[in-house]
Parts: sequence; C-alpha cells; structure tokens
Amino acid sequence: MHPNPIFRSTDTITALSFASEVGFGMLAANGSEEPMLAHVPFVIDGGSALLHLMRSNPIARAAKDPLKATIAISGPHSYVSPDWYETDDQVPTWNYVAVHLVGTLVPLPAAKLSEVLEDLSTEFETRLLPKPIWTADKVEAEALSKMMRMIHPFRFEIADVRSTYKLGQNKTDSARLAAAKQIATNGIGYEVETLSKLMQSTNPEDSK
Repeated sequence: MHPNPIFRSTDTITALSFASEVGFGMLAANGSEEPMLAHVPFVIDGGSALLHLMRSNPIARAAKDPLKATIAISGPHSYVSPDWYETDDQVPTWNYVAVHLVGTLVPLPAAKLSEVLEDLSTEFETRLLPKPIWTADKVEAEALSKMMRMIHPFRFEIADVRSTYKLGQNKTDSARLAAAKQIATNGIGYEVETLSKLMQSTNPEDSK
C-alpha cells in the first residue's frame, strides 16, 4: 500500500463496497516462523466478513482463539511507462487499486458452517442470474458431509478499512489522461480498461 496520502483518501464506504464486490482476497496473519497466507472468498456481513478455511490450513490451526489478521484485496492494476505521460522527467511506476481489511479472525461453532457456506454460495450464485442458483441439496448428503468435515467457518471482525487508489493523482491532468489512454490499449496488468476509466474519472482535487 502506497504511503502517499494523495492515494489514500478514498472513503470507507467506497473501499468496503469495492472489497465486497471483489469478494476474494489474501488472508494474512503472523506465524511463529513466517507470515501465514491463505487465498479466501468472503462475503461482507455488516462490520464483518464470513469465510471458511481448510482445517489443515496453518491459519485455521492458529485461530482456535481470535487471531489478529488482515485481508488484502487487489483490484485493477498496470505498469505505467514514463513515455505514456507525454511529458519530460518521468519514471516508471505501477498504478493500482487495493483495499486492506484489518481486524480479528474469530472461529465460529462448527454448527454455523452450513449457514456460512450458504451465504457464500448464494452471494456468488446470485451474480450469475438468470442461471438457476446452485444449492447444497444438489450434492449427495454423505459426500457433502465428508467435504464439510474438512473445513471450518470463521467470522472476520473488521476494525479498520485501509485503501490505496493510485491513479496518477500526483500528475497533471494532461499527463494522467495521456497515460490512462495508453493503459487502456497497452497496459500490462489486470483489468487495465477498468483502471484506465478510474484514472480518467479521478479528480486530484478530491484527494487534497
């Protein structure tokens, strides 16, 4: 996350909405020997996020009691060539959107697993409408029970939402818009067209 305040002025509601829309991130927690990481889908539920982990996951084993953790969510990003600004004395950089949810991972009773799984699948299945929504009753009971024994439900209680929207706010309008045009067609990264649109709609005055 870039420390420059000009890139970190997005309001909490917007950042949280972005995280909810993506619904997938990297869960990180301190381990005794090295950082522990897990890639997890989640669904925002008020001031918390619901998720599940394999019981064999190091974070799940460490979170038998509440565990301080962060979920990092990545958005559109791209390399930015200095030439794209169409002005002198520029250097390479990378523009991106990222949100960090900082909080505590709390284990839920095993009896809550079905509810958490239903919340997760319903959230993402609903986005596929008009496809009929998949439900767990389509899986044979014994097979479903076997799979569920391998995972555990968690609630991630969100204490802080931190975001970086690095969109060239520190450049002149002409330089930023020139780079945005190039990113749309030549960007190297992820969802470069979306990043380009964000750069074009950014008003640097909003970040002051």
